[in-house]
Amino acid sequence: MSEKHVGIALNMLWQLQKKRPLLLRTSDYVRSHSQFLTLCILAENKVEHMENEAIVDTLYSLLRLSVEDHDSLTEALVTEAWKRLERLSLPALSKFARCLYKQHRHFSPITGEVAHIVDMKLDSIQDIRILSVLMISISDVISQSFRDRLLQKAGQLLEEKNEVHFNYAKRTLQFLQNVKLRYHPLLEKCNKIFLKSACHLDIHSINFILGLYEQLGFDNAEFRLVAKQLLSETIDDYDDPETFTKLFYNLGPMAGSKVRVRLLTTAEYMAEKFSSHQVLLILKAMQKMKCGNSHLLKKIASVLHKHLDSYHVLQLVKLTQYLVALRCQNPELMAKLKKLLFGCLKSSVIPADIAAIIRVLAMLPSFQVEEVTINKVAAVLPQFSLPHLNCIATALVKWNHYDQLPRQNSSKLCVKLLQKLNDCGLQRLQKANNLNLLLEELTHVNGEWLEEVISEETMATCQRLIDQITWANVVPLSCFLLKTNYRCPLLLDRIASVTAENIDKIHPSEIYFILFLFSALNYDPPANEEFFESCIQHLTSNLSSFETHHLVLFGHVLAVAGYFPPVLITKIFNVSFLSQLDAQLKVLPTSLKKRVHMHLMKLNRAVCLECPEFHIPWFHERYCQHVYHSRSSRINPLRQHVHRMLAEILGGSHYARISVLTPYYYEIDFECVLDENKKPLSYMAHTMSLDDMGGMHLRHDSKDEGRKALPPGAQRIALDFLDSKAFSKDSHHLKGEPAVKKRHLEMLGYRVVQIPHFEWNSMGLSTKDEQVEYLRKHLYGTQ
Repeated sequence: MSEKHVGIALNMLWQLQKKRPLLLRTSDYVRSHSQFLTLCILAENKVEHMENEAIVDTLYSLLRLSVEDHDSLTEALVTEAWKRLERLSLPALSKFARCLYKQHRHFSPITGEVAHIVDMKLDSIQDIRILSVLMISISDVISQSFRDRLLQKAGQLLEEKNEVHFNYAKRTLQFLQNVKLRYHPLLEKCNKIFLKSACHLDIHSINFILGLYEQLGFDNAEFRLVAKQLLSETIDDYDDPETFTKLFYNLGPMAGSKVRVRLLTTAEYMAEKFSSHQVLLILKAMQKMKCGNSHLLKKIASVLHKHLDSYHVLQLVKLTQYLVALRCQNPELMAKLKKLLFGCLKSSVIPADIAAIIRVLAMLPSFQVEEVTINKVAAVLPQFSLPHLNCIATALVKWNHYDQLPRQNSSKLCVKLLQKLNDCGLQRLQKANNLNLLLEELTHVNGEWLEEVISEETMATCQRLIDQITWANVVPLSCFLLKTNYRCPLLLDRIASVTAENIDKIHPSEIYFILFLFSALNYDPPANEEFFESCIQHLTSNLSSFETHHLVLFGHVLAVAGYFPPVLITKIFNVSFLSQLDAQLKVLPTSLKKRVHMHLMKLNRAVCLECPEFHIPWFHERYCQHVYHSRSSRINPLRQHVHRMLAEILGGSHYARISVLTPYYYEIDFECVLDENKKPLSYMAHTMSLDDMGGMHLRHDSKDEGRKALPPGAQRIALDFLDSKAFSKDSHHLKGEPAVKKRHLEMLGYRVVQIPHFEWNSMGLSTKDEQVEYLRKHLYGTQ
């Protein structure tokens, strides 16, 4: 046999296996057959005489037949191909690169050489199939500038071809995940290809795509709708544990109640057959579904005992997190988990693992902290990143607060460690000299540790690195500033100027986070009109690229800032658009769905009050009644105390209403009416409760149909107490939402009196008499 015959024979063996279903392939039998071993020996002796393509094809066939990476023939083929690397054609280079990736040679020098050749020949690559394979294979050894060139080339090739097989789009998505980059232009192109190729999608493709979307932080309701329909139509076809787990994981969180019951019943029936990995996926899906089905949890708990020893440390962490979230009631299982986690904590030397273990141990209510835990943290302290320090600080504070430290000595050690940890975090910020790296860490820092310990130092560091703010990092910086609630004019002005100068480089969907920052903090940069107009122009020029719920969120953010672009408002308040929104909301996560519903109502209210020329009807009456009636009573002791003082000022409790719903469903703490002579009027005679109003509401062109007309010169007064959430941190500046509420109440005919917490709780109002006098001055407008 010649070298050509040997290559053809090995390739034929793979082609025969390829035609069989995965479970029916007999690769083990082929590899152990004596004739196969003879073929391999012949091939190894003739490697040097093989043609370039034959070497790569033979290597590919061997790897697909699951021949070991360290097999002598495999090594000989890799070595020979390496020698001829620069002579390989682009298709052969792509196939060889795929073989190297399959062998996990991600950081090998040979992979670096492949990347260099791709860099040199990138302009000549015109096939997305070849490029997509090469991109994945070299993703671990490329620079940022090379990465950007690859993204641009992939976008160009995906656009040029009328018909792109969805597998190439899947590979492009895989590349984005490998380089940990949420690059919207390419994600959207891939998503369009998936939607066009819906007829080719199966459970495995859907699972792969949705999994990558989740890791990349990208979502598309239209694709979810397609996936939901395809999975729902074939729900009875998946009766093996692997495919059923994928079905449960992807369909469960967006399924209706009937389908959920079927999925849960089948999962309970199949629980004994689930592998350790499949159990984790089922539990993660249940957490997403907020479904603590006791029967299924009990079944899974019984299965978990045989799998616990096979989990590595991060899988144990995730497992504990899911079980705690689902309120699993199995003391024996939780005790074994604690023991395993504690064992991992004692043996682990990886800072990220140690922080993750401590985070979940703090979730367990009965965990007793031992000195070894505190000593372990102290030993690794300098190596922790800010997110690690954040979750360890949270755990230490919780353990100390709930007396989970066994001895007084441990409590003292804990307090000392917490102080060292705080110092470590502050020093890390002081030494930071790269804003991009800092923002990567700060993305995962939140809670009390951020607010109370490092917030001021963080803001100082960001201001120190202000020259590093570019169009590429204004979005993560805006998201972080939103989280801190700081109103820092220096940073905000820089963000506004960088955004305006580079508006075309920022993806339209990311403009939302920048606008949200300025809208929420109620901040006007120096060139306020130009800044907002450029953002609005960028948004309205790309309306077709947005999903329906994104446009609602955009509309609300702009409305808070006082902008109502006609093209956006008329698009949103359209029957066709709202029908599409209703359909897409069904597949969105519950928290996002509630947020979109609430913001649509607020946008509807703002348009009715501020833009009567649009003639948009108020259609959220029933929604608002449902939201209001589902809330618990909000009459707290402070309100009762203030109501008594108002009664004293006005001459009786019947002159002031408490916890009032206005037209368009604003809730105000107190309402009273003064006539033209500043005399109080009894609300019994001049106002009616919302229930008495029979669902009436105010329109821009209607009278106060739900409330009796006031005498000439009389005025309604809305008295609202504002807590710290209504203001920027360390500032007396009113935020966007409370400012809008004031504006709208004034449009409804109220004189609005807002009582800030820093005035009401000040030393100047420490006695009841001082408080009464303060309220009197504000009510009668004599302050």
